[in-house]
Amino acid sequence: MEISATIVLVIFAVFYLNVFFGGTLNRFGIVPRTPGGLVGILFSPLLHANYAHLTANAVSLFFLLVVVFSHREYKGEVALIAIWLVSGFGTWLIGRPWGSGFHTVHIGASSVIYGLVVYIVASAWWLRSWQSGVWGVLILFIYGGIVYGMLPQRGIISWEGHLSGAIAGFLVARHEHA
Repeated sequence: MEISATIVLVIFAVFYLNVFFGGTLNRFGIVPRTPGGLVGILFSPLLHANYAHLTANAVSLFFLLVVVFSHREYKGEVALIAIWLVSGFGTWLIGRPWGSGFHTVHIGASSVIYGLVVYIVASAWWLRSWQSGVWGVLILFIYGGIVYGMLPQRGIISWEGHLSGAIAGFLVARHEHA
């Protein structure tokens, strides 16, 4: 729980630092298919557009991280790092480009959240233990509606980040447990 709380506190600190600097840190988000946008793979999950975006992601991220770090069959640290990096790279590859009218810089921890949800559910399939099964069903019940967020849509929501996160979660679970 300490790691989960620390990560969420860092995200809050970055948010308030970004507010202090007038939102200029958002330039460190993912800018698809640009060399400078690669830095966003590391920093994008720490950046959020507004307080509602921050709190929505912080609550889910904290809960999912507690689950992943507390279950002995999951490889929490490895899973988090791999999902973070793979989902970021996926968003960099498929994200709507600069000047596309909606999303020019992809920010937020939702790609990691989608990755953790799919990681927990997919891990349950391969681990086939009662504990992972209970967690998988519970997470699917709570977050089953996120499937809609992975579908292509107009607007400011990064469906590309959501889809990349889900793919990352699946790949990490498969690599660790299949």
